[in-house]
Formats: sequence, C-alpha cells, structure tokens
Amino acid sequence: MSKRLLLWFAFTLPCLGQSWDLPARAAEEVAQATDGKLTFSFEERLRYESKTGVTFGKDLDLATELLRTRIGMTFKPVPWLKFSGMLQDARSPFYGPNSPNTVRDQADLHEAYVELFPDAKTGFTFRAGRMMLNYGDARMIGTPQWGNLARTYDHARAAYKTSWAQFEFLLASPVKIRLDTFNQPVLGERVYGMYNVFSKLWHKGTLDTYILRHDQNRIGGFTGGSTKLGTDRVGTNTYGGRYVAPFDSSLKLVMEGALQNGHTGPALHRGGAGVATLTKRVKAASRPLEISSEYKFASGTRNPAETNRESTFDQIFPANHDKFGHEDLFGWRNLHNIRASSSYKVTEAFTANFLIDSDWLSSAKDSLYNGSGKAIVRSANGTAGRHVGEEADFFFTYKYKHILFGAGAGYLIKGNFIEKTTPGVNPIYSYLFSTYSF
Repeated sequence: MSKRLLLWFAFTLPCLGQSWDLPARAAEEVAQATDGKLTFSFEERLRYESKTGVTFGKDLDLATELLRTRIGMTFKPVPWLKFSGMLQDARSPFYGPNSPNTVRDQADLHEAYVELFPDAKTGFTFRAGRMMLNYGDARMIGTPQWGNLARTYDHARAAYKTSWAQFEFLLASPVKIRLDTFNQPVLGERVYGMYNVFSKLWHKGTLDTYILRHDQNRIGGFTGGSTKLGTDRVGTNTYGGRYVAPFDSSLKLVMEGALQNGHTGPALHRGGAGVATLTKRVKAASRPLEISSEYKFASGTRNPAETNRESTFDQIFPANHDKFGHEDLFGWRNLHNIRASSSYKVTEAFTANFLIDSDWLSSAKDSLYNGSGKAIVRSANGTAGRHVGEEADFFFTYKYKHILFGAGAGYLIKGNFIEKTTPGVNPIYSYLFSTYSF
C-alpha cells in the first residue's frame, strides 16, 4: 500500500508546478491560429480506490489504481459542418492478472461523429457516429463518467428546433468493449424513439417528453426466455417526461416519471418509475450552500415465480453514478430511495459534499439490482424483508487551474435484507484522484 501511495504522489504533486501548462497553451494557440476551426481536448485521470465488503462480502476486497487518458479533436471547416473524434486509453496497472474489460481498454476509438448545423438555434440539425450521450438527468440514457471506462454509443439523431421547442428522433446502440480488437456496437441491443424538449413553460420551466423503444435479443446479451420466436428477446416501450422548474435563483424542482409496457422474453412487461428532487441554495458563513432532498421509486415484480408477467422497471442505459449513493451499489430497479445531500463551497476552488441514502425494495420477492441492472441477490419467498440499508458518503474536490483533485469515502450500514441474504459485510469505499484536462 505504501509503495502505491508513493507512486500516486509522485504523479500528482509535480502537477502543482505546471503553471506554464504547455499542453493547454498549445491547444489555445492552435484554436486561435485557425479561428476556432480546429480545437483539441485532453484529459488524464488517475484514481486510487479501495473497496471492502464487495457485494456485501460475496466477492474479494479490491484496492487498485485506474488510469484514463483521452485525446480529442474537433474540426469545423464551415459553420454548418463539424467533425469530432476522441481516442481513449484506460488501464488498471496494479489490478492484477486478467483485469476485466470493466476497468481497462487500451487505446480505442471512443468518439467519431459528424454534425450538420451544430450551432443552429432554429431549424434542422443532424448528427451521426460514435459519441457519449446524456439526455435529461441521464437516468434513462447517459454516459457514466466515474468508471474507468465510459459508455459510448453508435447513434444517429435528427432534430428540428424552434424558439420554444426541440423535436428529436434518436437511434442508438451501446458500444461493447472488446479487449482483443476494436470496440463495436452490438446492434441486437438498441434504443430508438422520440425525445422532445419544450421551454418557456410554468415558472420558466422546461419539459422533456420521450417515447423510447428498447430492444435486446440474445446477440445483444439477453439470456432469459426460450428459443421460440419472439420469446428470446426484450422489447419494452417507455413513455416518460421530466420537468425542471427553477422557481427563482435559489430554489429548483425536478420531477421525472415513466411508465412501460412490452415484453421480457415471453412475459408481459408492465413497469414504472419516478423521481422528485427539491434543491435550495442558501448562504452559510457568507459561502454558498446547496441543500437537496430526493425521492426515487422503481417498480419490481411482485412474484417472479409467475412466468407470464414481469414488472421490474427497465432502466435502459443510465448513468447511475451518485444517484443511489457514491459507492454505486444499486440501480433504478425494484427500489425505493430517499436521499438528503449538501454541497458547500468552502472557497471558490474547494467544495465539500455530504450524502445520505436510505434504500428499500419495492417488492420483497424480487431481486436487489446493481447499477448496470443485473440482479445481486434475491429472497425467493420474500421473508428477508425490504430494508436494504443506509449509505453515508463524504467527498471533496479542489480545482487548481486545469487540475482537479478529489478524495472521498462511503459506508453502507446493512439492513435486514442484506443481513439475511448475503454474508452481511458493510461495504466501504474510499478513493483519491487527480484529473488534468482542457
């Protein structure tokens, strides 16, 4: 452990002396010389993290370093046309032998897309290619950035903008990580539909409405159902909306809800989920303090033994980091979550954050699901109860020019469900990181 920490400080501390910042200055020179037509971006993030009580004691504890490097370029030869690309190299040098593709993927194409009329305020726009995507709060379609890898999509979208609305059709398929060759999408898993945004509503609010179809077959990774036609695949329809109401500069309300139908294998699918967040900004010792409270719900299947009906909410492709606790233990499926959080700017550069989450199963007989939507554990007869536990997290960030430093820790206190269905170890997560980017 001490050797690893020495390596950590050997990498990060010299960054403090880089006031000259040659890479960022070179990128600025290129942008100025080309009148903004050619721009470069760069990110290098190093994180040391320690996890104990992994899967509540079912798996081995983990302590490792994660390194991610990105180099991006954007070219706009004319105002109505943009080309953009990014290479990403993700490594876990001290993970050990056979580290999985969830933490490493040597240099690969992360983004490569073309966009027509990228800066248009009104009228038609079009974009296609490989890209990181985020819609709304990224609860249904998003790119989680906290992991060493970040989900990207091969996609196409066409939109029409007016002064008060944007109407968009989207087709996207997540790119699968391949360690032995270039990454590529598996088109057997995809989402398509409409995602529209309406502005200038009540209390200067914004309304997102969406209708999304999520398809997944055996090639895309679905393993349930039989081999009969139509039963070896997922096909869910999501009808949802999100409303953001900034009542004034210090108070904001966000609400989102979705209903689903369709099928999961041979079973009829009916699901639903919702979230409401209220955020208040105040002053504490003359410094900004943001306080937030949130409630989230996602349906579960009341009796998974029934083969003709399934009600576990399909979260599609979310960016779940921090949404159910900083340890990223759970996903938006079969869960009630109550959260309180605060964020305090001690100085302009230093921010301290505190979170506390309480989690309960929606259905005692359905599984507890992780952030990627996979089942962790289940009490088949429902006798383990519904209380999952409480998680407390504290983390801070410090910004110095193009460098962001951070550290944090999280601790989950097990509830009855975890106590009765797993070895019952309370997970602990701690980390240090630094990111240099421009």
